[in-house]
Amino acid sequence: MSLRNTAAPQGRRSRRMTGSASLTPLFLFAPAAIVLLAAVGYPLVRLVISSFQDFGMKSLFLGETPWVGFDNYVNIFTSDDFWPVILRTVAFTAACLIITVGLGMLMSELMMRLNKPMRIALNVVLILAWAIPTVTATLIWQWLFQPPYGVVNWLITKLGIFGDFTDHNWLTTPTDAWIMVTLLVVWQGAPFIAFTLYAGQSQIPREYYEAAMLDGASGLKIYMTVTFPFLKAIIYLVSILTIIWRFNIFNQIWILTGGGPEGGTTTLGIWSFREAFAGNNYGQGAAIAVVTAGILMFVTAFYVRRLVRSGEQL
Repeated sequence: MSLRNTAAPQGRRSRRMTGSASLTPLFLFAPAAIVLLAAVGYPLVRLVISSFQDFGMKSLFLGETPWVGFDNYVNIFTSDDFWPVILRTVAFTAACLIITVGLGMLMSELMMRLNKPMRIALNVVLILAWAIPTVTATLIWQWLFQPPYGVVNWLITKLGIFGDFTDHNWLTTPTDAWIMVTLLVVWQGAPFIAFTLYAGQSQIPREYYEAAMLDGASGLKIYMTVTFPFLKAIIYLVSILTIIWRFNIFNQIWILTGGGPEGGTTTLGIWSFREAFAGNNYGQGAAIAVVTAGILMFVTAFYVRRLVRSGEQL
């Protein structure tokens, strides 16, 4: 058999193997994609459809949901509550992002420097804080800040800097209420970021640190030139997750403040719930949820693009 005759079948087999290999990821991805479409895709499509309908309590009895076009969206964008709620949600998300990621980076660095027993003790504390269910943690927070028996009020009073805080009610002003909610959310979110960053930081070769120390670099210089570049992709990832989780936050705010006082802690999630279930205007609530999803998709697309770029640079 000539060389040309043997090369042709080998080429066809190679192409078939290459084509089969290229389809393998699709076959592996297909089950997860089907489940995801069924679990997320259908509710999302139903939500968008509802946002264009006059879907209220009357529709549940009559079984009729007339189309109203963009009326629900027009009502949202012309509402006096729209911009205050948007600004409130963005400010809260930004505050939680900065504090949570910053605290997570500090705790990750601390875990790198602690000896093994102390690191295990810190891990146990962080896991307990992270593993407590949201509703349970929120109820504990209510007790901590409750006047006049709350531990927080007692500690502040003992410090003697702000006077007598024994009977201070944290729900009388929006600023106090936001402090209480933000501390709770940061307390719950920081452990996840600390563990994620620590997992990445522990994989950085020690030779880079030894070389930097031989060059006489300070601790901050070593962190900024060695640690931070390695952690940049992970920081982008946890930042995206933090933005998505905090932008959609509902349980903590609803249980602690109910969106008050005077609507001062009402975010997009609280506003959507109130319109849909307190006002029995499901179409309006769906429209607010769609606007929220649109804002998140825009922000997430930007961060994912930066994440991919930073991953390619590593």
